[in-house]
Amino acid sequence: MSEIDTTALPALPLRDPAGHKGTFGTVCIVGGCARADTPMIGAPALAAQAALRGGCGLARLAMPVQILTTALSQTPSATGIGLDTDEHGNAALTEASLDLIQNSDALVVGPGMGADRTRRHPIAQCVSECIAIGLPTVVDADGLNALVSGGLLAKLDLSRCILTPHPGEFARLAKDRGIALDGNNKAERPEAAAALAKSLGCVVVLKGAGTVISDGTKSWICEHGHPCMGTAGTGDVLAGLIASLIAQVRDHSISMYDSSRIAVHAHALAGERWAASHRADAGMLACELADELPAVLAELR
Repeated sequence: MSEIDTTALPALPLRDPAGHKGTFGTVCIVGGCARADTPMIGAPALAAQAALRGGCGLARLAMPVQILTTALSQTPSATGIGLDTDEHGNAALTEASLDLIQNSDALVVGPGMGADRTRRHPIAQCVSECIAIGLPTVVDADGLNALVSGGLLAKLDLSRCILTPHPGEFARLAKDRGIALDGNNKAERPEAAAALAKSLGCVVVLKGAGTVISDGTKSWICEHGHPCMGTAGTGDVLAGLIASLIAQVRDHSISMYDSSRIAVHAHALAGERWAASHRADAGMLACELADELPAVLAELR
């Protein structure tokens, strides 16, 4: 059984008044899909926006070159790394693009990448190559599905990874690892997250009402949030925020587990702030959630 973590969140460090964009870390988001039938552009752009709203100095979008300019127009403060694609529009990494990606402090892999449709598993290959760089890596959305479809869970060293599944994605990961616990069951969620984290040697952020973060030995439950957050793109915002905080605290003694706890807490408070200021229970856009982050994070420093 895992221990329920009731310790206080560590405070985020104060911003260096003499700092510059290099001081506060670089986040690279690898994602997007250029397939003609199912193009996906918004998810990585939202993750980049959240990373910047979260306080990192630089955000890079590593995306298929055909859609990169459109994504950058949505988040013009980010910079771009154009990725080659195969004949189906799936991203393919080259030695040159890997060199650019690894010049970062934290990665997000998976937003909007789409699903593997061929036996060659190009998306799984892309995810595998990113994780192999060895940087702190948030694996989200289609990146999680690729871990299963590509048979990667038993092959990769995930010790520098934070996996951020919603209950459906958790079910696929858990089945692959022979874990029978239910990620939808409130009573089982802390142990479910811990079992997956222990099995894979990583941090797991099991999203949903009462998001659970576990490192395999202890599990922390978020007590904040709002129903307005149940909308497209809020998970991309969380992934970008987690990576942003990890990049910023890289020279401080704050673990990936604690960085994830702070990010989830701030993300939930941002949802509450939006609902209170708009006097609404629904209708929030994910970009608006990201816009609430600076004020929330200022209170956590």
